[in-house]
Amino acid sequence: MSAETIRVAIVEDDTATRHGLASLIGGEPGFECIWHCASVEDALDRLADSPEVLLLDIGLPGIPGSEGVRIFRDRSPNMQVVMLTVFDDADRVFQSICNGACGYLLKKTAPKELLEAIQQAHHGGAPMTPEIARKVITLFRQTAPPPRKAEHGLSSRELEVLTLLAEGYGYVNIAARLEITINTIRNHIRSIYEKLHVNTSSEAVSKAIRRRII
Repeated sequence: MSAETIRVAIVEDDTATRHGLASLIGGEPGFECIWHCASVEDALDRLADSPEVLLLDIGLPGIPGSEGVRIFRDRSPNMQVVMLTVFDDADRVFQSICNGACGYLLKKTAPKELLEAIQQAHHGGAPMTPEIARKVITLFRQTAPPPRKAEHGLSSRELEVLTLLAEGYGYVNIAARLEITINTIRNHIRSIYEKLHVNTSSEAVSKAIRRRII
């Protein structure tokens, strides 16, 4: 954990989930839950005390989170918004991406992974669980063709590796599927990082999805 304290807020209408997240975040060194509420409307009244990372339910009564993310980003451009979803509304996942959400997590995400995702978002990353990454890739493929190779510089093999990475495969499984060595996979991933100007697999996946590379 970093020595700094990350200020987090939560917008979630399910009381048990909201209080559970607040307790988890507030009980960890390096994290502070500064406020939590049940709706976008209530959250807008609290933005004078702006968090660094906002966990936002994708579907809420009143203004849904998928629309609220744009409002929050307009009012607090430096605030990173991570969507929480049960993954039952593909249109809202897509809308949230377009409105500026930096990451997407399933509500069943393990506590350790949730805290790591908050850290990633705070430091400019784009946390995204494999289930959501797969759905986002499908949605983007339905709305527009991928750009030409010249626009991203990735080789066909690097695109294969990146797509499997986005679908949640680890290095060992990617190597097995492509019938190449793990060291070769590592070399491809280093090259992907360099070409996309990223430092982590979650950043690579998110950037590739946003640019519609995969």
